Amino acid sequence: MNIKANTFTSTYPIASQLLPKNVGNHVNQDASHGISFEEMLHETAKISENNLIFSKHANERLASRNIDLTDAQLQRLKDGAKLAQSKGIKESLVMLDGMAFIVNVKSNTVITAVNDDKDKIFTNIDGAVII
Repeated sequence: MNIKANTFTSTYPIASQLLPKNVGNHVNQDASHGISFEEMLHETAKISENNLIFSKHANERLASRNIDLTDAQLQRLKDGAKLAQSKGIKESLVMLDGMAFIVNVKSNTVITAVNDDKDKIFTNIDGAVII
């Protein structure tokens, strides 16, 4: 494939050439509906704000400590992260049903999770939410 620099006015033509057909079709559909990159970026940001992300470390801790969150607990954890954000907390300890979660509020990411471990010392937080 021969692609000349600065010959495209949008990412659509290059994406349709480089991406697999099923992904390219998705790009084609979005482009045909007139959705700009900026609009897609804002929509993605809205989705990210509503979802709580678990880091690799947090997922490992959940598995090793046999922590299974119900849908209701997950929703309460999300609510705790939103409450922390509304109070200007950046790194929050969220306590929920005897479990503790460290949440990076800006990225909406759970950094680690603790249940009934012996180590109950939390560092590098600037606020706590107990739900």
